[in-house]
Amino acid sequence: MDARAVIAKLRQKQVPTAEELVWFAEGLAGGAVSDAQAGAFAMAVCLNGLPPEARSALTLAMRDSGEVLRWDLPGPVVDKHSTGGVGDCVSLLLAPALAECGAYVPMISGRGLGHTGGTLDKLEAIPGLTTQIPQERLAQVVGDGGCAIVGATAKIAPADKRLYAVRDVTATVESLDLITASILSKKLAASPEALVLDVKIGSGAFMKTVEEARALATSLVETANAAGCPTRALITDMNQPLVASLGNALEVAEVMRALTGQRQGPILDITVALGGVVLQQAGLVASVAEGEAQIAATLRDGRAAVRFARMVAAQGGPLGFDENWERFLPEAPVIIEVTAEEAGYVAAINGEALGLTVVRLGGGRMVESDRIDPSVGISDLLPLGAKVAKGDVLARIHAARADAAQEAKAALRAAVSVAPVAPALPPLVHERIG
Repeated sequence: MDARAVIAKLRQKQVPTAEELVWFAEGLAGGAVSDAQAGAFAMAVCLNGLPPEARSALTLAMRDSGEVLRWDLPGPVVDKHSTGGVGDCVSLLLAPALAECGAYVPMISGRGLGHTGGTLDKLEAIPGLTTQIPQERLAQVVGDGGCAIVGATAKIAPADKRLYAVRDVTATVESLDLITASILSKKLAASPEALVLDVKIGSGAFMKTVEEARALATSLVETANAAGCPTRALITDMNQPLVASLGNALEVAEVMRALTGQRQGPILDITVALGGVVLQQAGLVASVAEGEAQIAATLRDGRAAVRFARMVAAQGGPLGFDENWERFLPEAPVIIEVTAEEAGYVAAINGEALGLTVVRLGGGRMVESDRIDPSVGISDLLPLGAKVAKGDVLARIHAARADAAQEAKAALRAAVSVAPVAPALPPLVHERIG
């Protein structure tokens, strides 16, 4: 086998065999495939696509290009993945809630990408906490506390890491087949026995329409199930943030308010919906409704908050975080208010624009080497449909410098629309797949 033969097949709209795709993935991981060949492969897949069986074969080949984690635990191993949005910190609530219900959750998460925040960046706003831990330590943390949220090591799906870098510079990121293989090669490397997917649509998501989200959700569900991992997906709304804050420490604060009963709203509703699905898939409850009730109970009575604090301490963060979290999170030196220039209702929120505003404040990365400021962001953002009078506070900007705050203020005014008539509010869950 050689790379040219595999690429030629794809270019001629022929389907490579599973053995050829395994060879190509090993070549990506080991260096036998050049960057030029990786780019040609990505472009051929992007233009001509792969049938479901080849997409599954590529996913498994990329998973098996590195380490596949194995577990010896007294309960089912489960996981969740989100396609990304703004103000989406569901993982930080869901992992401890699932652990409290008897599941084990070794959640391999990512960093901020584009306008969306990253789960690892949010967690690392907690002083001392590390998301980069060796496999032996991961097994200990999950076994003792039921959950951990960590980054992938270099040994997890190295073929994907190589191919993703090439896709980023060859305009092939949007390929449905390559997105599917990229997401699932890393998720399946953690060997979950059940998986739930949160596929976002709307102004704050990568997918802007239900049709795009449905195609991706279907591809992910079919491929994961074909790989032997029971998987379902929820298509959920991201036309506004799930919490009133954007930014790493600010979102952790929202998580703690939700875990300790100080905050209600969409973040809890989505956590409950996803948790109910995966508990039922894992065989821990008889129905999704029973699973939802169990997840809601752990959030309501504070058990998930204690479990979260236990995870924080196990990953190097401070002890007793659930009781003293406010004293540990960093605060920005400049905080300014953004007020409504006219009366009316919050009619639209451009989530992508808000996410990029946080990135420019320093809460995300413009290039990979950028250092994140965990304290900056946006807080107290009014939700869609909120009635406002002229001069009411729409949101607050948290910045490192006064000039950056003023720039963000102008961007926020442009991203939040106020109109005379209240908008029709979209459903939180649009569809369930699988």
